[in-house]
Amino acid sequence: MSRYKDEQCRICRREGQKLFLKGSRCYSDKCSVTRRNYAPGQHGQGKKKLSEYGTQLREKQKTKSFYGVGEKQFRKYFKMSESKKGITGENLLQILESRLDNVVYRAGFGVSRAQARQLVNHGHFDVNGVKTDIPSYLVKAGDVITVREIKKDSKTLKENIEANAKRPVPEWLEKNSEKAEVKVIRLASREDVDLPVEEHLIVELYSK
Repeated sequence: MSRYKDEQCRICRREGQKLFLKGSRCYSDKCSVTRRNYAPGQHGQGKKKLSEYGTQLREKQKTKSFYGVGEKQFRKYFKMSESKKGITGENLLQILESRLDNVVYRAGFGVSRAQARQLVNHGHFDVNGVKTDIPSYLVKAGDVITVREIKKDSKTLKENIEANAKRPVPEWLEKNSEKAEVKVIRLASREDVDLPVEEHLIVELYSK
């Protein structure tokens, strides 16, 4: 799958808000949104009024950036959410939250979703005792994600677990820091998603 390879801070500036794509840097004075709170490019400081379509498109792009998902996969998730019972927009967010790389990030094993995705790619985790290196793997209620035994001495993981020890874990997850594992108690609900996303705009965009 294709990946955005340009400076990630440009994405936040384009959206006009912090998307927390670079871990601790986003909380520091080095954050580009704090230093230059306007869109990148020659005409970035000019004020533009978005059309209805433009507003919907920006919401979709912002949500894709939050979770690090490409257009093809995002559209696939939308079709999955349409076929499920319930509200399409809420189903979409639940699917995105169920990605393995997001669970690893939410559990505090990664300082950002990008780093969590890299850790999964490099085979740092087991799901129900089976090595799983697919970031887009969708977890289910009852799944247990564990740092693989041979990876528990990883300096990066140790630093992340220590640094995020006091970071709150969503109610739909149960973390055991001593065992370096997290259990999926249930799938995420809309109330569990703390990101500034207006999913109804995405539904409206794809429904045209």
